[in-house]
Amino acid sequence: MSRIVVSFVALCAAMAAGASELSDSQRAAIEERIKPMGEVCLQGDASCGGAAAVGGAAMARSGEEVYNAACMACHMTGAGGAPVVGDATVWADRIAKGMDVLHDHGINGIPGTGMIAKGGCMSCSDEEVMAEIGRAHV
Repeated sequence: MSRIVVSFVALCAAMAAGASELSDSQRAAIEERIKPMGEVCLQGDASCGGAAAVGGAAMARSGEEVYNAACMACHMTGAGGAPVVGDATVWADRIAKGMDVLHDHGINGIPGTGMIAKGGCMSCSDEEVMAEIGRAHV
């Protein structure tokens, strides 16, 4: 039994030694295959090699895009008590409070309800959320 174990260990050591004898082209090929798919650059970080990200105005989403990405799941089904788009009765009290209140609720959420800040779209800017809220839903 110990002879089998010793043989196995010797075989593993021989295989490991062979793996370390790679040519430069083989090493380069392996490094290319296992390199990261991308990198994360924070605003103002010049070490990423490209221009630092500035604002998000150039890539702002439309109100409809924000709605489809973050709002629709709850506001089409009423999940979590969300007012359903098209139900004028449910929206009337909310609309009566004014757009400033609607914008505040969309951006900051409503404590004690299922409405979380920005509908969970943390990558959405306040302006994008306000553009969505400005659309007619009733």
